Amino acid sequence: MAFFRPTSFSGLQTLGKYPMFWPVPRCQRLFAVIFHLPNRKHVKCFPFTTTSQSAIPVDPKVTHMLSTKTRSKGRDGEEKEGRARGDTSSPHPFSLFSAGAAKRRSKNQEELLMISKKNGIRPPEKPLSVAEWEELRGEFKGISKFEDIMLEQMIKCNSSIDVAKSLLSMVAMRKGDISYNLLVKYLALCVRQEQMAEVYDVYDIMKVRFKTLETGAYSLLIKGLSGSNRWREALSLLEEIKKVMTPSKGNYGDCIKGALNNQEINLACELYHEMLAKGLIPNLDTLQVVFDTGKCVKDDQLNSELLGILLYLRENQLYPGEALMQSIKLWFESIPGEKWEGHLTTIKNSGKCPVCNQNLEAIHLSQEEYNALKEKIIKDVIQGTDTFRKTTPQELEEFQNFVGNHSPYDIVIDGLNVANVSKKRNQSQTLLDVVFHLAQQNVRLLVLGRKHMLTGSHSWKRHMVAAMQKKADFFFAENVSEDDPFLLYATLHSGSHCKFLTRDLLRDHKACLPDSLTRHLFFKWQRGHQMVLSHYWPGKRITFQPILTYDTVVQTTGDTWHIPYDDQLVERYSYEVPTKWLCLQRK
Repeated sequence: MAFFRPTSFSGLQTLGKYPMFWPVPRCQRLFAVIFHLPNRKHVKCFPFTTTSQSAIPVDPKVTHMLSTKTRSKGRDGEEKEGRARGDTSSPHPFSLFSAGAAKRRSKNQEELLMISKKNGIRPPEKPLSVAEWEELRGEFKGISKFEDIMLEQMIKCNSSIDVAKSLLSMVAMRKGDISYNLLVKYLALCVRQEQMAEVYDVYDIMKVRFKTLETGAYSLLIKGLSGSNRWREALSLLEEIKKVMTPSKGNYGDCIKGALNNQEINLACELYHEMLAKGLIPNLDTLQVVFDTGKCVKDDQLNSELLGILLYLRENQLYPGEALMQSIKLWFESIPGEKWEGHLTTIKNSGKCPVCNQNLEAIHLSQEEYNALKEKIIKDVIQGTDTFRKTTPQELEEFQNFVGNHSPYDIVIDGLNVANVSKKRNQSQTLLDVVFHLAQQNVRLLVLGRKHMLTGSHSWKRHMVAAMQKKADFFFAENVSEDDPFLLYATLHSGSHCKFLTRDLLRDHKACLPDSLTRHLFFKWQRGHQMVLSHYWPGKRITFQPILTYDTVVQTTGDTWHIPYDDQLVERYSYEVPTKWLCLQRK
């Protein structure tokens, strides 16, 4: 039901301190807000003036925090930061990099949350009259953002649209206008509840009141419209965003869903490839819609795209969640004449699938891959400019000469990292236990340490350090030097058989690598070569986590597919890999 309509041809006014950017036709200069309240015998109309302003699109990371309520959150944990500005009552553009912007964002959001918690503002269960709202507002004197907080709580509680309308009716009566901020929040509630008539009305109003919108409103409108009969208008909004910035993966995903829901396969594929070309990683729910469409629409182009999505997951080391995994399974089993069967399983360290007896791909790099990775790490990590913030060219050269004269090694040990694994044990004793344990395996060891380990102290007993030096080579770097570049260099220089021992995940060094392919190779090499001390009972037991022999990526032999997926009950960090697999076999 519409709640705005033109009622007059009076002159255009200016709202607050922000001037209008450009005029609009006279017939669009004045509106009335109309709220249809349940259990009321009449409709209340409140005229108000508006200002034609432009809300310039800004980076999605600074869109309004309420608009993010309807947007998905990726597994990697990427949060959409809220849009913030000094005066939230108007869509006045601001720079993310303006002095004080970060502080203002933090202060505004903390203030809203603190006020809400302190005063216990909760939305009513039924619509209130203007007088009733004024009475409730009077109970929270001194809160200038009562309406904002109340609408936020309505979104959080998923309140009835009629309750929100009754609040806006009070605002229109008291202020004579509905601010942009409140309008966007009301839109968020409408989109969340799929109240399409209201979404249409808000959209039509915004088209008249504002020439452009900020990305929070654009994203909400795209999400709302893409699932409706007016889905093509979402494509127009996507084009508007492109004029200023790169749309988000959520924007593309919503438009792709709209196209697929209306059997526009070619258009959906074009949008998908356009998104990839911009370097955006699709949301998993977007890919799920594509596979769900494939079950119902038998189209050769779509089938080809779906196989391409699986290869995309492989190349980018992406893992589907359980919902997407089930959609993939059902799509394979629905392919006419191919007789695919899918089973869920786990893979033992042997690397053999217990369902089909197929051996998974080995995690070891080919010699060509190993050489390429070694060259990249030496160039971008070890010899990169960041290294010399924690060491010197002279020390690095000394270490390289040391390794050249003493390698190859079988295991390179991050001495301080291992020494600190137990808080109940002396550092030198802990490292001594581990070095002696490994030395029993008749392997060549290199321990990376610091010069303070030689001075003699409570933590570092001279006789223990001397005993270790009889079992392993030691290189003592300056106390301020960083161990990791030395660890990587010595391991790679010793050859593909060499392992390294540390609990450090080396994420900073992975990030220094120049492209996704090299980072993929690094992560694969790391998982196949890193030893981690899992259990250490002083004087009793030392055990290491097993190093996987197979690669945890989507893989196929033609007649089989093996797809690792995320168990919804297990929280996985970005540097970990799934343990559950979908085995697909063509009978």
